[in-house]
This record gives sequence, structure tokens and C-alpha cells, in this order.
Amino acid sequence: MNMDVKKNRRFSSSRIALLAVGISVLTACGGQSGKMGDDEFTVQEITSTSSNQMRQYPATIKGLQDIEIRPQVSGFIVKLCVDEGATVRKGQALFQIDPTQYQAAFDQAAAGVESAKANLKTLTETEANKKMLHEQKIISDFEYQTAINNLLTAKANLAQAEASYTAAKQNLGFCTVTSPSDGVIGTFPYRIGALVSPSVAEPLTTVSQIGDMYVYFSFPEKDLLNLTKAGGTLKEQLEKMPAVQLELADGSIYAEKGKIDAVSGVIDQATGSVSMRAIFPNKQNILRSGGMANVIFPYVMQDVLLVPQSATVDIQDKKFVYVLQPDSTVKYTEIKISNLNDGKNYIVLDGLTSGDKIAVEGVTRLNDGMKITPITAAQREAKYHQALKDQSEGNLATAFN
Repeated sequence: MNMDVKKNRRFSSSRIALLAVGISVLTACGGQSGKMGDDEFTVQEITSTSSNQMRQYPATIKGLQDIEIRPQVSGFIVKLCVDEGATVRKGQALFQIDPTQYQAAFDQAAAGVESAKANLKTLTETEANKKMLHEQKIISDFEYQTAINNLLTAKANLAQAEASYTAAKQNLGFCTVTSPSDGVIGTFPYRIGALVSPSVAEPLTTVSQIGDMYVYFSFPEKDLLNLTKAGGTLKEQLEKMPAVQLELADGSIYAEKGKIDAVSGVIDQATGSVSMRAIFPNKQNILRSGGMANVIFPYVMQDVLLVPQSATVDIQDKKFVYVLQPDSTVKYTEIKISNLNDGKNYIVLDGLTSGDKIAVEGVTRLNDGMKITPITAAQREAKYHQALKDQSEGNLATAFN
């Protein structure tokens, strides 16, 4: 009795060990991706299809407006009202230029206006008195005409004084340099103590409107023709163009998508391309004017042949696949591929035709002229699940056939 128990225990232990080995074999074979038999290889028929592709174009980022801030009066900078990179509002003070001389000129002009007004008042009363005396024949025509002329001169002097006052007031106001729009401040080439004037070579700074950003890039003429060959107005063509994405300088993809809103009407003969402009929202102020990026332009390629990248073999920068022949042998075949790919498949330019069948798994174990038993992906899947079922039911004799 004890001997039978021991035999049963040894039999159960052997069965469990064999089951564990079987599971490890399946695992080592990569599960579903593995070859189910010694000569069985999954093949796939190559047919014409469409492919969603992405193409990148170097681009420059610019604000909707990059406004140069230049002084309109000469003087020394006495105050910086904001810091570089600050976000400012329209009318906000940016720089203060020494107002001393302009304040003096303004005070003088204001005094000139008051003096001209007083003189005009005196001459107005004089002209009225002279007129009454002239009507009574007390004074001559010449004396009355002189009074009229003096009054006209006083009016002209007041107008001149008021013009000088306006100019002096404006110049005094120009001593405080303000932002002409909402935006972000650039760098400051001039600091406190620098002498500036309207003729300085560099602007005091730049204010960039960055609520929305323009992205400029060059687009090949051939690609543009493919997008616009359907016809219609330029506005209709722009509306049909797909949304584009932006790859930033650090390689990350900008979260917001952009829309192409302008196409140059002139083709650059040197490059054979046109200038295009896309607009991107910039609510988080991530994009900055003057930055560099890549525009990612999506498009669909029709009637192309795709092969899985895992089905190719690389030798000396060349791509090869194993093409199934009528006698179930495989032929080592070189293919030409496009430099575009979606990360999973290659676009075949030459070497295959629609209807060819290629091995798509286990290609590293194949050799030119090797005879195989081709199976489809569906057959491979069915065999895999049957093997798992046989294991779970303990049919070890059939689990690895």
C-alpha cells in the first residue's frame, strides 16, 4: 500500500514538472508571437492600402505682433518700470527718461499760452474801443485798422503758443515710455543711465503679442499641389487643410493643435517651396517669439504597400524580406523603402508587388530557399489557444504538437 502511494506521488510530481516545463517553453517562445511548429511560419499577404503619415518641416515661431519700442525724445534712462520677460498691458509704463528739460519746456509753453491769452484779451478790448471812436469819427481809419491788425496778431500768437504747449506736453509725456499693446517684454539693451534718442540703433525692447502665435514654415510646391488640386477659392482650400502639430525644441509635442491660415502666393525658385503660416493658441505662454520648432503635417498616402518593420532584416543599410514562393520556399528579397514611416510599418517603394506573401514572424530563423509550412495569423492564434487549453486540461501529449 505504501509503495502505491509513493508511485502515485512520483507520477503527480513528474506531471507537474512536465507541465511547468511546457509552460516555460511557451513563455520562451514569446506567447502568441512564437512559431508553433518547427517549420511553421506566419505569412502575410501584401496589398495596396492607405497610410496615415506625418512629415516635419522646420519652423520659426513669432508673435502676432513683435513691436519695437523706441524712444521719441532724447535723454538719460532714469527708471526701468518692468523686468525683462514680464507680461504687460497696453499703456503700462516700461521706461522713464529724465523729464527735467521737458518739464521746463512744458512750464514755459504753459506760461506762453497764459501770456498770449492776456494780450489777446487786452487787444480785443482795445479794438472794441477803437471801433466805437472810429464810428464817431474821432480817430482815423488807419488807427482803427491798426487796432484790428494788432488783434489778429494776438490771435495768431495765442494759436502759436497753444501749439508749442501741445508739443511740450507731448514731449513730456514721451518721457514715460509705455507699451502699445498687451504682450511680453523682450530684452533690454539699454539700462539706467544710458543716453537714448529716437535715432538709436537698437530699440529699447520689443513687446510681443503671444496670446496666439504664428508659426512660419516652408512647404514643398509638389505637396502643396496635392493639397490644393481639388480647386476652390484660397479660403476654401485653407479650411480643408488638416490641423497641424508642433514639436518643440526639447522634442516634446505641443498640446494645442494649430490651423494653417495663410499661404504665400510666390514660390521660392531657389528651394521650390512656398511659405506657409499656421496659428497656434498660446494660453499658457509656452511659445515664445523667435523660438524654433518643427511643424508636424499629417497627410494620407493612397495605394501604398506596407510591410511590418518586424518582418524585415537589416544588412548593410539595406532592407530584406522573405517572400513565399509557389513551392512553399522563401526567397530572400531586397526592398526599397520610403524614409517616411509610422513607427510600425515601412512603405515599400520597390521589391514587392500587391499580392506577394512574406514571412512576418521568426524571420531571423529563416534562410534563402528554406521550405516552410506557411500559416496565417488566424491559424497561429488558434494553435496557440489550443496549446494553452491542452496544457490546462493536462493533455501534454498534444500541447506541444
